[in-house]
Amino acid sequence: MNSLDKQESTPYCIKDVETLKELWTKTYNTEGKPDWSHILPYYDDNIYFRDSIQGISGIDEFRAMTERLSQRSKDLKMKVVRASKQENIFFVEWEMTISYKKNPSSVLYGASRLTLNEEGKIVEQRDYYDLWGDIFDNIPRFGKAYRRFMKRKFG
Repeated sequence: MNSLDKQESTPYCIKDVETLKELWTKTYNTEGKPDWSHILPYYDDNIYFRDSIQGISGIDEFRAMTERLSQRSKDLKMKVVRASKQENIFFVEWEMTISYKKNPSSVLYGASRLTLNEEGKIVEQRDYYDLWGDIFDNIPRFGKAYRRFMKRKFG
């Protein structure tokens, strides 16, 4: 059985860019709180997730992380800017607007690389974004000071 045959026999398999965009849009653009229940079956039990904050292994840890994110934010939306696929890897560019309980809303600009296994399930997800810069930009006076510091030290 080749990998295409395995994908055809797996009910939760991501076959194309349009399916991925539909799943992600549905996840984040609900009534303010993200809902991963429909997309979690598309993740392999051995998912490895990595972003600017953490590395997580396994579907149970991944599910717990999604629940924490939902609890911490009062409103979370995502706009998929573009997506592409090459072989078994998807790249998704996104803009996430997140409102925390006590701070102004922030837009995080980022991208995700999703690697699919032979069954068409996500076995690895790597998210890339500038967490602090995008959040600090929305804090009056602090954002400009942070950008001046970054430019002086690293620019």
